[in-house]
Amino acid sequence: MIKEIATQDTFLVRNLVLRPGKPVETCFFDGDNLEQTKHFGYFDNGKIMGVVSIYKNKNVIFKFPNQYQIRGMAILEEFQGEGCGKLLVKHCEDYLTNNGANLIWFNARETAVTFYEKLGYTKNGFPFVITDVGIHFLMFKNL
Repeated sequence: MIKEIATQDTFLVRNLVLRPGKPVETCFFDGDNLEQTKHFGYFDNGKIMGVVSIYKNKNVIFKFPNQYQIRGMAILEEFQGEGCGKLLVKHCEDYLTNNGANLIWFNARETAVTFYEKLGYTKNGFPFVITDVGIHFLMFKNL
């Protein structure tokens, strides 16, 4: 089951998956508490398995007026490969389509590019490094 969650409910999963060994404070992202930001969690038997957040954020590379960014996509290791990541992304797409978004974009870790390509996302430009995190690609999908 996917449901909307509070910002702080994303921190445990973000910390374990995206910022292992780093202080939990590194799991708070700019824009987390803005009204238009939404956080979703995937639950099974009351246990959170994964999280994703969407932010109204324009990337100047794209000319679409109503853009959103996905950030903090994280599935606990023991649940990876079971399809909950795909369901979370699809939930974001449906939510944003219903709210008039034109485009979703994000910075995907190199290890996640194939996952997103299978969901119809396209790489844009060259790989780049996010300090202390690793190699990323800008990816997007028109809605």
